[in-house]
Amino acid sequence: MSAEPAASTGSCARHALPDGLPTPRRHWAAATVLTGISLSVLDTTIANVALPTIATDLDALPSQAVWVVNAYNLAVVVLLLPLSALAERIGFKRMFTIGLALFALASLSGALSQSLWQLTLARVVQGIGAASLMCMFGGLVRNIYPLHLLGRGISVNATTVAVMSVLGPTLGSVILEIAHWRWIFAINLPVCVAVMFGLRYLPEVPRNNVRLDWLSALLCMVTLGVFISGVDTLGQSPVQGVTMIALATLAGWLLVRRASGQPAPLVPVDLLRIRAVGFAVAASACTFAAQMASYVSLPFYFQQILGRTYLEVGMLMGAWPVGTAIVAPLAGRMSDRYSAATLSGIGAAGMVVGLATLAFLPLSVTNPWIMAAMFVTGMGFGFFQTPNNRAMLSSAPRQRSGAAGGLQATTRVFGQSFGTALVAIAFGVSGAAGPTFALILATLCAAVAVAVNAVRVNKLKMS
Repeated sequence: MSAEPAASTGSCARHALPDGLPTPRRHWAAATVLTGISLSVLDTTIANVALPTIATDLDALPSQAVWVVNAYNLAVVVLLLPLSALAERIGFKRMFTIGLALFALASLSGALSQSLWQLTLARVVQGIGAASLMCMFGGLVRNIYPLHLLGRGISVNATTVAVMSVLGPTLGSVILEIAHWRWIFAINLPVCVAVMFGLRYLPEVPRNNVRLDWLSALLCMVTLGVFISGVDTLGQSPVQGVTMIALATLAGWLLVRRASGQPAPLVPVDLLRIRAVGFAVAASACTFAAQMASYVSLPFYFQQILGRTYLEVGMLMGAWPVGTAIVAPLAGRMSDRYSAATLSGIGAAGMVVGLATLAFLPLSVTNPWIMAAMFVTGMGFGFFQTPNNRAMLSSAPRQRSGAAGGLQATTRVFGQSFGTALVAIAFGVSGAAGPTFALILATLCAAVAVAVNAVRVNKLKMS
């Protein structure tokens, strides 16, 4: 794969990049990245179960306490692309160190907060730290593993993300059972200290000497933040929601137009012109929207529609990540040998089958059948993720691996945020049938991912 001009990638681009790290450095670097992934993904959901307790303890309304979660997620989604561009310029190691330090300090501040606004501010800073870590995961993996092992490396990352996504609420519940809610944030501190010892094993990645476009960074933040907020608002105030979406679309148009003529743009439109990357981004956004819409709506579906207890809900939800964890290593090995379009299409089709089955289950259904449907859905999700991510990362030039990693993370978080917003719309429109409607919307999102992969297969056959 050809390198970009030295003028845009720095003097290091003149030399051939090594194909991954040697062992045992590769293993230590991978462990450092996986621990960083675990921290950032866990804190996306770990505080959810503590919101009622936090609201009572800090004398706040439940509607205000929701911002403990929203502040973190919004900070992550609006900053991933700007920070990935910054990481290419200041170096991956330095950005990882800064992000880890911010995450640790914000965790300490959250544990010591005496008011809701202090905790919310701490969560914003924690989200900035998490975005600083997330934006580099794809680029780091691309430079840690040699190309023939890249699929396996991505599968390990994908499994970690899937397991930690569902483990967050469970771990939060365990902490609340034995300790104060402040330990939900304080528990991050020893982990952050341990990760700091692994920083020296991370790979050296050539820096980009192109000046950072701060106006594009601002437009990017407005586009993503206002769009997600607008979709979320549609269910309560359609006029306000449509207005916000229109403003976000205008900002996005200006952003893409500004980036089109730049050699290493903050929004990597140069990578989106690569056919494999463009298809992978579209499929990934649809699949993660389906995943998060399911995760948010299924607890309500199991409790309100199917009448399951809290203990049963936890057991049923656990079948999804088990399916993902089992199939992800197989998908990783196969993605090194077979077409990503075919494998990803099969995985997305598995999600459609599982989600459609869940949406139309009879009220008399037994738990084993529900777990089977959840397991199939999780297998489909795991089978999709690794080949698709491999196609996205391996198709980008090595000197743009930071931008590719940021694009991958932004697509994932954007898709998840969009899926959450779809649930809000479903609940606002359908009332008591909201959980079922949300599952149908999730199924449609997965079906769109199947269609994208079908088009991708046909394009590959034609080329």
